[in-house]
Amino acid sequence: MAINFQPIYILASGGERATEQLDTTTNNIANSNTPGFKKLLVREMSQKILENKGKVGDLLVFPRFMDSPVLNFQGPLIKTENNLDLAIVGDGFFTVESAIGRYYTRNGHFSINQEGYLVDVNGAYVLDENFRRIQIQDSKFQITPKGEIYQNGQITGKIRVVNLQNLQAVGNSYYQGQEQQTTNFEIKQGYLEGANLNIVKEMVEMINNHRRFDIYMNLAKSLDMLEGKVNEIGKA
Repeated sequence: MAINFQPIYILASGGERATEQLDTTTNNIANSNTPGFKKLLVREMSQKILENKGKVGDLLVFPRFMDSPVLNFQGPLIKTENNLDLAIVGDGFFTVESAIGRYYTRNGHFSINQEGYLVDVNGAYVLDENFRRIQIQDSKFQITPKGEIYQNGQITGKIRVVNLQNLQAVGNSYYQGQEQQTTNFEIKQGYLEGANLNIVKEMVEMINNHRRFDIYMNLAKSLDMLEGKVNEIGKA
């Protein structure tokens, strides 16, 4: 008697989806203290098996990965009183330039490098509205809510803030997407934006994903044993 592997493949696919959910939730938890971090989701879709003709009552459906969207909503404000810490309230991302390209970030935990330029936590240069690196020469510099930089009583530049469409996370607090101009923002100096997630809910989600994976694997193991016994009976 031939062994029917189709149900096992379906359960294995479900286990793979559970692993993806677990990896994403673990990443969210690991970044719960990262300024400007945006929560990630994993969305799934159902793929009907051709033999089932897509009937509503059929259970033989493969769970498939669909996409991993970024939840781009405001995180809480954290007061630091550090003049170099900046938080965006509203739309938009800071533009930074690293050795391997230009990226966007909401992590405004900046510092000044040895050359006197404003850089992010990875050492990438923060850019102004003309794509120039921002040099800080006044330790008491001020940044207005719209991003104008005042040094020694004069405007020396404006921090570049743009919104993004089709937002994608690329790691290290960086994002990519299609630029879109925005004025719907306010920069707060001496503040950081916290991660926009609830750590307790993420822990619960991680536990649920662990349980989901265990259920799929236990079912697959039981089904495999059952198929083996049925096959032995068929040979008798």
